[in-house]
Amino acid sequence: MTGDDRGDAALPDEAAAHRGDAALLDEAAAHRRELAARRAGDGMRDGFGRRVEYLRISVTDKCNLRCVYCMPAEGLPWLGRSEILTYEEIGDIVSAMAALGLRRVRLTGGEPLVRKDLPRLVELLRAIDGIDDISLSTNAVLLPALAVPLRDAGVNRVNISLDSLRPDRVDALARRPGSHAAIFEGLRAAEDAGFTPIKVNVVIMRGRNDDEIEDFARITMDRPWHVRFIEVMPVGDNLGISADEYVPSFEMLERLRRMGELRPVTGPAGNGPASYFQLDGAAGTVGVITPMSHNYCDRCNRMRLTANGRLRPCLFGDIETDLRTPLRAGEPLEPLIRRTLEIKPERHHLVQGSAIGSGGLRALSQVGG
Repeated sequence: MTGDDRGDAALPDEAAAHRGDAALLDEAAAHRRELAARRAGDGMRDGFGRRVEYLRISVTDKCNLRCVYCMPAEGLPWLGRSEILTYEEIGDIVSAMAALGLRRVRLTGGEPLVRKDLPRLVELLRAIDGIDDISLSTNAVLLPALAVPLRDAGVNRVNISLDSLRPDRVDALARRPGSHAAIFEGLRAAEDAGFTPIKVNVVIMRGRNDDEIEDFARITMDRPWHVRFIEVMPVGDNLGISADEYVPSFEMLERLRRMGELRPVTGPAGNGPASYFQLDGAAGTVGVITPMSHNYCDRCNRMRLTANGRLRPCLFGDIETDLRTPLRAGEPLEPLIRRTLEIKPERHHLVQGSAIGSGGLRALSQVGG
């Protein structure tokens, strides 16, 4: 499909555009490295010398939406209650990792807000020595009632998924009627509660929402939001989307450059892999997350804890360590955590439109996204 077929002006020199975007991403990466170098503490180190100080914690595999790129319409077989870590067990694992250098955690799902009494877990984690940052990823549907309790419990900031500004599209992408209104109520609740920064995650898919890139960017002119455009990643139940609707970052950046000069910036506080840019006079930023076109594995600083207690050193692949069984048996966790650090792979091996490298995942909700 050509640029004209997509309604865009064809690039006069696509290779040059690729080189220009690579330079933009490299400059943004340099900003992140400079920021990381100023951080105190050494944290945990994996076998490749990368500092790992960030844990994404999936508190549930369940979700109240069925987003087309994330999970099948019919859902998945959910974990049983006895299989899921209790809040106290999550706290024990985080305590063990904090003693080794863990500093930041993010609560995810599924949709984390569907788990009852989440502020209690936040309070528990906030009390752990060494944990200085707690964040939340959510679709925001349940946030109006929980924004203030979560803030008071100790959540520092939120990431909110919003894949379109059009009500009909949001409902279609989420496969749930009324999703658009609920998500925007959640965004307002996050603002009213004083969460900052607010990051908005947009998975870009050709023919579904790629014509809204500029509309999302315009929001950052007036609001101090940080809108991040994400390349779709292949998992078992979205291979058709990842094959046919993938939009690479260079195309997103080209669209943004037509709006004005893009200045690389360090971006807001956080632990993520986004490369951030700012349009002249903008209150917020735009960013791209590029797991496929420019993978950021060389600076990966994270591991993941699944809802059933598996410690995964990489989102993709099949490497994971069962922490739940030894924890419930009263066995020490430190040797298992150190071993998982040692076997953290150098990079993922995803192939667009293919299940290769995905470790048999059917849905991102299975491992916390």
